[in-house]
Amino acid sequence: MTHEEKRAWIRLVVAVLGYSAYVVLIVSRADGRPLPDVPYASALLWTVGAAILASIVAETGMAVVNPGASRAKDVRDREIGRLGDHVGQSFVVIGAVAAMLMAVADWDRFWIANTIYLCFVLSAILGGITKVIAYRGSFPQW
Repeated sequence: MTHEEKRAWIRLVVAVLGYSAYVVLIVSRADGRPLPDVPYASALLWTVGAAILASIVAETGMAVVNPGASRAKDVRDREIGRLGDHVGQSFVVIGAVAAMLMAVADWDRFWIANTIYLCFVLSAILGGITKVIAYRGSFPQW
């Protein structure tokens, strides 16, 4: 497994676990109240920050465990990275359009913020899955 494939796996797992933790936290805070009444901002910011930190720690740990591994990117790594990013970006656009429409329709900020967060996570997941599938053999080798 290449260094870039390991990074794709780390980011995929961290995205799923980070968002899952956020959802569990918000639902547990609801306690029968409507979701827009739940204080979400600090939980959202902390889970995003923790996910970024977890990804950095995991990637650093991966480098420490295998210090002799090549970190050089070849053409295939760059093409797979580009493909995964392009596929994942569709959800960033969907989230932006959805948030804009929600704001125009005067929806509660809770729904707007959570739609944006969900679409960022879906972007990371879809991009990560695309990269992992491409690394597992469905992408032409040079």
